[in-house]
Amino acid sequence: MSHVRRQILKSLLAASAAAHAPWGLAQPHAAGGRSIRLLVGFPPGGGTDAIARLLAEKLKDELGEAVIVDNRPGAGGQIAAQVLKGSPADGGTLFLTHDHTISILPQVVRKPGFDPDHDFVPAGGFATFVNCLAVSAAAPVRTFAEYVDWVRHKGHGKSAVGIPAPASTPEFLVQLIGRRFDLDLLAAPYRGSAPMIADMLGQQIPAGIGSVQDFLENHKAGKLRVLAVLGGKRQALLPDVPTFGELGLKGFEDTPYYGIYAPRGTPEAVISRFSHALAKVVGMPEVKTQLTGLGLEVEFMTPAQLSARERAYSAVWKKIIRESGFVPQ
Repeated sequence: MSHVRRQILKSLLAASAAAHAPWGLAQPHAAGGRSIRLLVGFPPGGGTDAIARLLAEKLKDELGEAVIVDNRPGAGGQIAAQVLKGSPADGGTLFLTHDHTISILPQVVRKPGFDPDHDFVPAGGFATFVNCLAVSAAAPVRTFAEYVDWVRHKGHGKSAVGIPAPASTPEFLVQLIGRRFDLDLLAAPYRGSAPMIADMLGQQIPAGIGSVQDFLENHKAGKLRVLAVLGGKRQALLPDVPTFGELGLKGFEDTPYYGIYAPRGTPEAVISRFSHALAKVVGMPEVKTQLTGLGLEVEFMTPAQLSARERAYSAVWKKIIRESGFVPQ
C-alpha cells in the first residue's frame, strides 16, 4: 500500500473504533442532548464506512450536533434501508449509501422492504465514482483488446469474471461486455469486493468488475491491471486507462453516486439545514483531498440534483436489467 493512500485510509478510519462497541453504549451527544444517527449498510472498516466517518466528524462541527455512524450491514444496504424506513421523520436518522441500494436493489429484489420513491427523501449527494474491469497481473494482457483476444484464443471465447455481489451492476456489465465483444463471459458472484480481489491476486479468477476504489491500490502496485473504466471521461487517477465508450461500449456515461437520505416526511427546513452543512463539508479542501484519493469524484448535489441523478441512473439500468431477462428474486 502506498504511503499516501495509507495515510488517507488511516485518517479516515481513525474514528472507527467506536463502531466496534455495541450500539447504545456510551455515545457522544451534543450539548443539547440530541444526536444524529447516520446509517451505513456496510461493516465497520470498509470504504463506505470510512467515508461516512469522515463526513460525520465534519458534519458534527457544522451542525453543532453529534453525528453517530450506525452500521447495519447486510444485503447490499437493504437492512439499513429498512431501518431508515421505520425511523421517525424528524432529522434524527439519515442514511448514507450509494447507487446499488437506491437504484438497483428495488429492481432486482421482489420485496426489498422499502421503496426509495415513497419511503425516502434525498438530503444531498457528495460524490460519484465509476466501475471498471481489472485483470490479474498474471494474465498476459495489458490492454482491453489484448484481453478480448486472450479470452477468444486461450479460453475459446469463455472466461469467468468476478463481481462483488449477485444482481449488481457489475453482473449486468459482464453480460453487456460479453454480447458487445462476442465473448461467453460468466459472472462469478462474491460476498463483497475483498474476497473477489483476493482470488484475483491468488490467480483463482482472471478478471473482475468493481469500483475504481476497489482496484486502485493493487493497480498502482502492479498486482492487478485496470483495463477499462465506465463513465464519460477518463479518471484523473487512471489517465492512461480508456473508457468503455472509447472501446465501443457506449451508453454508460451516467456514473454511480453517493448520497444521503432521510425518511419521507422529514420537514423541508430540516433537510435544507443538513444539505447546507453537507455542502460546506464537501467544499473543505482536506475532505475533497481524502475522498479524491480514494477514487471518488467529489461533487456536491442538492436534494433536487441527487433526485434527478437517481432517476436518470435508475432509468438506464431498468432498461438494461429488463433486456437481460433477469427475473427479480
